[in-house]
Amino acid sequence: MQSRLVFVHALSPLHAGTGQEVGVIDLPIAREKATGLPYLPGSSIKGVLRDACHDKKMRADVFGPDPASDLGFAGSASFSDLRLLLLPVRSVIGTFAWVTSPYILYRFLRDVDCIVMTDVPSEVPEASEHHRCFVSAQGSSIVENGKVLLEELDLDAEASKCVGEMAEWIGKRVFPGESEWQRMLVQRLCIVSDDVLSFLLDTATEIFSRIRMQEDAKTVAKGGLWYEEALPAETILSGIIVASPVKATPDQVFATIEHLTRKPLQLGGKASVGRGLCRVTVVGGN
Repeated sequence: MQSRLVFVHALSPLHAGTGQEVGVIDLPIAREKATGLPYLPGSSIKGVLRDACHDKKMRADVFGPDPASDLGFAGSASFSDLRLLLLPVRSVIGTFAWVTSPYILYRFLRDVDCIVMTDVPSEVPEASEHHRCFVSAQGSSIVENGKVLLEELDLDAEASKCVGEMAEWIGKRVFPGESEWQRMLVQRLCIVSDDVLSFLLDTATEIFSRIRMQEDAKTVAKGGLWYEEALPAETILSGIIVASPVKATPDQVFATIEHLTRKPLQLGGKASVGRGLCRVTVVGGN
């Protein structure tokens, strides 16, 4: 059995919905029950990769046989849910910041522990005070006069070497070979308290109003107005892929997945209106 870390970088707003109405939002994004953190179900990325694989034998061996098939075996690839790692939030200074919190980072490092990877930063700033946030000591583009302004929040910035180290490590894997984007992540990463992040998750997601028109009258159809929620473009999620030697070897599993993720994929729903265009990166290994 072998495992890899997988990152998803949203190039357009990402809607992974639950299909359940919450408040005024008719189609909210999926959130974990206990933590309220957004996630993309592992079945979503597995289904997209399965559809993109045109080699029928390899598709069955890696992702499992077709539902209508009478073959009695499981696929060799298992996908965890892809959980929020970095949330892009509007910033008065520097346009936007990539925001995370200690709990998210500790959980991410726990996932990384499952995979043999080198030079993994292990130190996470204890951002427990609501009015403080940590930014990179190597230079930040979201700080002015010692302040970080996220949405309507006014936070005191504190430079931390470990923020830059974490940003550099993540950037090299989310943006391989793209030095400019790696530099941007170092300059824009911001670690806030878990409570502040919880507040931002209620205010910084995107809400779209949608309408359905009557073709003959060119007016809004009855019941044709609804609201959808999506994770903003530039959101970064992470998860784990595990390969078991059922029908395909781990090397075959990861070679197939890496081939299928060379180009952006459409994940989640609402593809016809441009939602869910994502880059997928698979890294690490044991």
